[in-house]
Amino acid sequence: MPAFTVRPFRRDDRDQLTDLVNAHVCAVVPGVSVSVNTVLSDLERQPGEAITDPWVGERVTLVAEQRRAVVAAAHLLRYRDGEEVGETYRDAGEIDWFVHWPPASFRPHSEAAADGLMAACLAQFARWGVRTRYADGALPAPAVYGLPRNWPHVRALYERSGFRHIGDTEAVLIARVADLPAPEPTAGPSFTRTVGECGTRFTACDGEGAPLGFIEVDTALGRPERHVRATGPADIGNLHVGPASHAEDLERHLLAQAADWLRLCGVDRLLAYESADDEAAIGLLLGAGFRELTRTDRRWQHQMPGR
Repeated sequence: MPAFTVRPFRRDDRDQLTDLVNAHVCAVVPGVSVSVNTVLSDLERQPGEAITDPWVGERVTLVAEQRRAVVAAAHLLRYRDGEEVGETYRDAGEIDWFVHWPPASFRPHSEAAADGLMAACLAQFARWGVRTRYADGALPAPAVYGLPRNWPHVRALYERSGFRHIGDTEAVLIARVADLPAPEPTAGPSFTRTVGECGTRFTACDGEGAPLGFIEVDTALGRPERHVRATGPADIGNLHVGPASHAEDLERHLLAQAADWLRLCGVDRLLAYESADDEAAIGLLLGAGFRELTRTDRRWQHQMPGR
């Protein structure tokens, strides 16, 4: 059995851990990377998870080391069991993310080290005595969540460790803003720009000012001081059109309004997410200039011993 050590994360691991995280991020979203500060901050608190993060009672980060190299890492969460915690998460343990280098000629035993790290994760859940065990792949970068299909080595590890996919599958899409439609003069709806629930909202209104549909784009996916690139991609937070407006190509007009704003913002790429089952929504985005990056499988659960 090749020698490796599983231990708690130390601050002097930060550069190797960030390299490992960015290798997995870059396989999902082109040209995106995160800083050391972003990774370290994510280990302490996740302010972007406004609902679930306050429910977390304990956080543990573990690494597997071989020949002084960090070859695998995992971040674990334990949710409290109080009434303020959502029922699904109450008294649950979760692998928030797990990353490891795939085997290579210069790193032939990384898979064994990853198995050893997973065993340590499950042992930590046992010590916590959690009611149930979940797993995810939510790295601190845009569009990296669930278990992306670009990580077959992590998927294989989850499956041989007893985790099963129990949630939904989503398609992650991206477009160059330059390829999106431009606004066209029209005698149809007018458009307003306001603050929305998930970013800047563009609302299409009829002649009497009644809303017909809207799109929201978020251009603040990460605080600039935490990221290597301050001008990262934006994403579509919401796109909704009333049933009566589908025939008027309103979605395309809304995308054009959003794209025009993003060009002014200096944003060059736009991300979108749709249920893998919603072929119409995916087809609309593909027709407007998007391309599919990956499919990601959300929510994995471990079969606990004796259950």
